[in-house]
Amino acid sequence: MKKILSLGLTSLLAISFLSSCNKAADSSTNGRTPLNLYLTDDPGMYDKVNIDIQSVQIKYSDDQGDAGWEAVHLTRAGVFNLLDFRNGYDTLLAKQTVTSGRISQIRLILGPNNSVVYNGITYPLVTPSAQQSGLKLNVQSDLVSDIDYRLWLDFDAGKSIVQTGNGKYILKPVIRTYVDAISGGITGMINPLNSTGFVYVLRNTTDTVASAIPSSTGSFTFRGLSAGSYSLNFDGMNGYRDTTLNNINVVIGAVTNAGTLVLHQ
Repeated sequence: MKKILSLGLTSLLAISFLSSCNKAADSSTNGRTPLNLYLTDDPGMYDKVNIDIQSVQIKYSDDQGDAGWEAVHLTRAGVFNLLDFRNGYDTLLAKQTVTSGRISQIRLILGPNNSVVYNGITYPLVTPSAQQSGLKLNVQSDLVSDIDYRLWLDFDAGKSIVQTGNGKYILKPVIRTYVDAISGGITGMINPLNSTGFVYVLRNTTDTVASAIPSSTGSFTFRGLSAGSYSLNFDGMNGYRDTTLNNINVVIGAVTNAGTLVLHQ
């Protein structure tokens, strides 16, 4: 039988940069957030700490039942030696574009192949019954639409393994979980709808970062942008003039609204 381990998110805080360009959002991508989940570790006095991870799930609702969990795509399922990810190293565990909004809970589905190696001897890691039935913790963390996020599961191997008097090793996870908002974005509208073919986002007024075609409603969105000042260049068509909008400030964790730009013939 597979075992369920649920972990708590603590914050949506730190900042870094992941990707530089993406195409315009339309109605099918509004309200979606790219989420990358990483596994890392604090040191433990063992040769190996092997955890068999079969699935990662998130939950939006506040109810404590087993309904409403959404799986996040694993890069691979199987056994991970946590001690491979010490001293600032990590590994991409799962990634998926998920629904934007408040995540209330997160959990791991564990397989049976959990073990610890100590002084060259391998011992099975026993999972308490409370974890087998599902340990669920409230997290209440917000993911903003069109902003890339990275989420880390910082597993404290030293504190998470308890040796009993009869020589058994029990898995009682101590995990610090944190999320980085790692990009900003720009959104806006054009009018009339047939006035432009492409919209380009520029850095330093000349360096093209990304391009997009406005949706059928005239909207466009760029995400995955680092902090700084950008320009938007509108490639006029159907007799409309090329137009540039300068000094659009992007900050990490937010989508800057450039408003509606009216192009002229």
